[in-house]
Amino acid sequence: MPTTMTLTELAEAGEMDLGTSDWLEVTQEMVNQFADATLDHQWIHIDVERATAGPFGGPIAHGFLTLSFLPHLVGQILQVTEASAGVNYGLDKLRFTSPVPVGGRVRANGRLLETAEKGSGVMATVEVTVEIEGSDRPALVATWLILRYP
Repeated sequence: MPTTMTLTELAEAGEMDLGTSDWLEVTQEMVNQFADATLDHQWIHIDVERATAGPFGGPIAHGFLTLSFLPHLVGQILQVTEASAGVNYGLDKLRFTSPVPVGGRVRANGRLLETAEKGSGVMATVEVTVEIEGSDRPALVATWLILRYP
């Protein structure tokens, strides 16, 4: 169940755990579509036969594909009512710590670190860890800046 708060409550919120999202399966179709959209057709992502003989034992998701799941995954753990729009403001820190195998499942754990008023909006700094099911190492760890507007 997501943490739900108004924009005003977000602005006044302190550091808090946001919880964990549902698992999301990373399919070869997702990887292929991402490769087409970004023009990144490296064989470790899209050539299943070659990737199976490669360093990871099979195709892996692009790191930036895993990153692009953040709006979906974090949206499952943090809902801000009374906000008409939200934008990605940036990342203070991002590390891709382990590859995500195609067919693997990922989920996000989030922690609200701080909030601040920014113009007419509220900036939330969220520490996000994307876990890989069955792995001791996460896929990525990021400090994400999200700006929400009334």
